[in-house]
Amino acid sequence: MIPFLPPGTWLVASRYFKAKPGSVVVLNHDGRERVSRIEQIDNDKVYVLGDHSPASQDSRHFGWIPLESIRARVIWPLQRG
Repeated sequence: MIPFLPPGTWLVASRYFKAKPGSVVVLNHDGRERVSRIEQIDNDKVYVLGDHSPASQDSRHFGWIPLESIRARVIWPLQRG
């Protein structure tokens, strides 16, 4: 699958959001910010997947993450040109 957000993409994100499956979010994991899509929610934990499976570091590698690790929901990507 082609990445939803290719390198060099600027994002508009909101810190006010309701986490739900399918949402693209900015999350903090191991001191790095990552952009992934919420696949599943279970109480206070989420399972996230990247859109570009071969290159993504996501829950397939590090498991479920706490809901509070999500920093914002992506509202709109803007291509840098």
